[in-house]
Amino acid sequence: MEAQHEQARSALEAQYAAIPPGEPVRLAKRTSNLFRPRAEAERPGLDVSGFHRVLSVDPQARTCDVQAMTTYEDLVGATLAHGLMPLVVPQLKTITIGGAVTGLGIESSSFRNGLPHESVLELEVLTGSGDVVTATPHGEHAELFRTFPNSYGSLGYATRLRIELEPVSADVALRHVRFTDTDALQRAIAEITDTREWQGERVDGMDGVAFAPGELYLTLARWTDEAGATSDYTGQRIYYRSIQQRSTDLLTTYDYLWRWDTDWFWCSGAFGVQHPVVRRLWPRRLKRSDVYHRLVGLDLKYRVMDRLDRRAGRPKRERVIQDIEVPVDRLGDFLDWFDDEVGMRPVWLCPLRLREQSPVWPSYPLRQGTTYVNVGFWGAVPVGPDADQGPLNRAIEAQVHELDGHKSLYSESFYDPATFDALYDGANLAAVKKRYDPDDRLMTLYDKAVRRR
Repeated sequence: MEAQHEQARSALEAQYAAIPPGEPVRLAKRTSNLFRPRAEAERPGLDVSGFHRVLSVDPQARTCDVQAMTTYEDLVGATLAHGLMPLVVPQLKTITIGGAVTGLGIESSSFRNGLPHESVLELEVLTGSGDVVTATPHGEHAELFRTFPNSYGSLGYATRLRIELEPVSADVALRHVRFTDTDALQRAIAEITDTREWQGERVDGMDGVAFAPGELYLTLARWTDEAGATSDYTGQRIYYRSIQQRSTDLLTTYDYLWRWDTDWFWCSGAFGVQHPVVRRLWPRRLKRSDVYHRLVGLDLKYRVMDRLDRRAGRPKRERVIQDIEVPVDRLGDFLDWFDDEVGMRPVWLCPLRLREQSPVWPSYPLRQGTTYVNVGFWGAVPVGPDADQGPLNRAIEAQVHELDGHKSLYSESFYDPATFDALYDGANLAAVKKRYDPDDRLMTLYDKAVRRR
């Protein structure tokens, strides 16, 4: 495995060196979980197909060496064989470990374990200067290590990572706890984050769904080896509907980790996959987030939704696909505003807190000791002729800022340069980029996230 990695790394360095100065640099990846359009590149991207392997798993040290383009589907397959899992497993199978670090990832263990980059012990990066360096929390490249999360390839591309793992049981017992007001929900999230318990029972994973005002759920997960019949939501049954239908459940750990992937949370409904007849005919192997993502890509390319709306005389829709974080005590404020101004439900809720030993991550500066709640919402809202200007997305950005929150950059952003630099520490990004990309061969984060180049 080590020889294969060195061979792939050498080939990548040669590819990079062959790109003429001034030419745009990007990766050629089989899958993507980004939702921001970008200009078409004239040249093919860097071939990173050789970086898809789990290199080793150390069950005693509870660590894993893994190449950056390895999907979490493959990574989890390798670690579960040892009764271990990454500290945070983002909810979609084709998210790559490198993508979750240079971008951001989150899941139900984030109230205990923070974000995926916090469990990285060592990071190998092809920098903008064409050199490969190994960055750790301390040492010569510590500055790159801290700034790399949320840099989206503006400082370089990860090629290999060493990450922490944690033990996990064979199954996961779930409790779906309903709340009728956000004050009670906020108090419960804060209590569980502090104590890692609810009503005397251990909590290993926590996320939630806000179906409507007054219908709010926290799903509390507990790793267990207790015997029992497990549920299957990869066939006719749909996971998110079960939250409203039952108070307890039992899933295998594998199925729990991918419970949201089968129906892309609830977004598979846009393709008719939740209709009983269509669902029966739709093969299991195609009930996957990457399949739905490709369908969305076709819609964007051929403007199918816009044409159908125009033909039916409906207002043009604005795509509102975002994940934001607000402090837990501002969650109710955000949901109230969101209901009034956007009106999209359900939305996903995922509490998180930075790990106690976590360093400062300047490119996504969450406060140490503060509990946040990620709110995820993905859909399209009738707006009218101004839809292409992103009025709702712009309003969301302003509201999140007002509530002392942050917004992920995997989707469209509209910030002006000064605001963007203030939110994502543009001064530090520029200083680190000057060191590791002195000739500006890589696009800046603002170019990538806002100018969509």
